[in-house]
Amino acid sequence: MNLNLEEIKSIIPHRDPFLLIDEIVDLKVRESAVGIKYIKDEEFYFKGHFPEQPVVPGVIIIESLAQVGAVIILSEDEFKGQIAYFAGIKNAKFRKSVFPGDKLELKCTLTKIRGRFGFGFGQAYVGDDLVCEAELSFVIGK
Repeated sequence: MNLNLEEIKSIIPHRDPFLLIDEIVDLKVRESAVGIKYIKDEEFYFKGHFPEQPVVPGVIIIESLAQVGAVIILSEDEFKGQIAYFAGIKNAKFRKSVFPGDKLELKCTLTKIRGRFGFGFGQAYVGDDLVCEAELSFVIGK
């Protein structure tokens, strides 16, 4: 299943400037998804990170992965209209920098769900290059 920006907004509560995914190109509800973030020159964080050499902050990449994970779980009927809160990050690794003009491909798989608590694994790519990976945990709240 593919989702455009308006469909994503109907699933997760994030909004500009903190909605950090532009589309979902593959969604398997409660299992996995692949999202896309087009990195534009005018992203809000480039004003200070860094004006002379803009680089996407690692925390933005992690948040983008988490938002893809939120789409996976909040697409489930049981959790529609709720919020997926970050509960933890483990083993985050940043392998390459991400720059304006890059197309960030965000792959997330849910690895365990127990009630309202869950775990996932995310990987971010620019082309064939793995730029970030992390284990994420979340809790569903209202």
